Amino acid sequence: MATVSTEEKQFILMTKTPMGKLIASLAVPTVISTLVTAIYNITDTFYVAHLGASAAGAVGIVFSLMGLIQALGMGVGMGAASLISRRLGERNQDAASKYLSSAFFFGIGIGCTICVLGHINLDGLMRLLGSTETILPYAHDYATYILRAAPFMCGAFVLNTALRSEGKAFFAMIGLGTGTLLNVGVAPLFIFVFNWGISGAAIAVWICQTISLLILLSFYLRGKSVCSLSFKRVSFQLIDYWNLIRLGFPTTLRQGCASLAMALLNAQAALFGDVAVAAISITMKIYMGVRGIVLGIGQAMQPVAGYNHGAKLYDRVRQSFWVTTRAGTTLCLLFAIIFYIWAEPVVAIFKTGNPEVIRLGVETLHFFCIAMPFLAYSTYVNQLLQILGQSKSAMFLAACRQGIMFVPLIFILPHYFGRTGVEATQAGADILTFFVSIPFLVYFFRSYDRLQTKDEKTVTTSAKLIHQLANKSPHWEQSDE
Repeated sequence: MATVSTEEKQFILMTKTPMGKLIASLAVPTVISTLVTAIYNITDTFYVAHLGASAAGAVGIVFSLMGLIQALGMGVGMGAASLISRRLGERNQDAASKYLSSAFFFGIGIGCTICVLGHINLDGLMRLLGSTETILPYAHDYATYILRAAPFMCGAFVLNTALRSEGKAFFAMIGLGTGTLLNVGVAPLFIFVFNWGISGAAIAVWICQTISLLILLSFYLRGKSVCSLSFKRVSFQLIDYWNLIRLGFPTTLRQGCASLAMALLNAQAALFGDVAVAAISITMKIYMGVRGIVLGIGQAMQPVAGYNHGAKLYDRVRQSFWVTTRAGTTLCLLFAIIFYIWAEPVVAIFKTGNPEVIRLGVETLHFFCIAMPFLAYSTYVNQLLQILGQSKSAMFLAACRQGIMFVPLIFILPHYFGRTGVEATQAGADILTFFVSIPFLVYFFRSYDRLQTKDEKTVTTSAKLIHQLANKSPHWEQSDE
């Protein structure tokens, strides 16, 4: 009996498995990964909040910098993911391995560049991201080690995304989850036992991101993946790096806009004091936990859509989107109800010792709950267009949520409604992005219908031509082999 290759098994899995079962099997590890990351973000803020409101605010300030690192690392990774999943769907493993290797070393180089540039004027960078003078010493110490972790973070983001693009979501979960869970245990040790304060939290990130990178790297070195990772496979063609950047740019733009939005949010909140910065920082972590789960489900959909698009199974591409959207929207509704009802005890978990932080946090979380049901649809439209190479549309939608919609609102709403306007800005931007996404999906699926019709006509024409040749030629016989 012939042995079925790993590549063949994965192709059959991605193109033949019933859609609900397939999305669920891939979504469980990706959602666990995002949940673990959300837990880390929340616990990290929880630990640092014990050092005071200024320290808690510093985490929010530096989170913008971490978002920028993530934007560039995940951008390269998503560019590779789009190319890898479609090449594997076309049965071109060599091309997929080339994009993987090129993206990995490119990502490491980007991380090193961020590290060097960030240290040139660190205090100026922190002020630019919205730090007040009382928050600045904490932000400086925290950012110092985050910058040193940048090369490891970028490399881990690329490999994590590439594994998911192959449909190896479980391995991606192990790599990301192990380092993140270790961070949850190590951070309080460094902060309180070693008495390293806020620097200890950042050192824990550095160490644990390095561990995540090594675990993810081991899956490739031990042959557990479909693609091969090797420096020998690195491309020296500029067009390949342009494709990585072009296809990954919606993710870079989305994450970059998130960093910009967080910086503007912190700057506007700082006008109302460190308490407002701390409250918004805490509730943003909660909201981002929900969004992380939404993204995790969408990340399960992306390789499925890419594989089936490459295999020209267009109906399965549509199924992948709608199955994912129903699941994500249902979860968002549940979270919105839970967090709206129990907003105060949720915010009170972060023991800042300041009742005003809790009060402002509850107000902000209520606004977020109103927007939660709109998150899934707009997110999945963006992710679908990106994985299928619709980079211009995906880029525009990526810029909407925390760019095109957010930036005007962060100046307009506080002008008329003061601090309440700051609290409501992100929720308002999310709702507007939902309505903008609707015509993009309608237009895309209409063009997709034309593409499917064209392919069906091509197949029919080819079949007729083969039939005619068979009838005309006396030598045309079907081989028993």
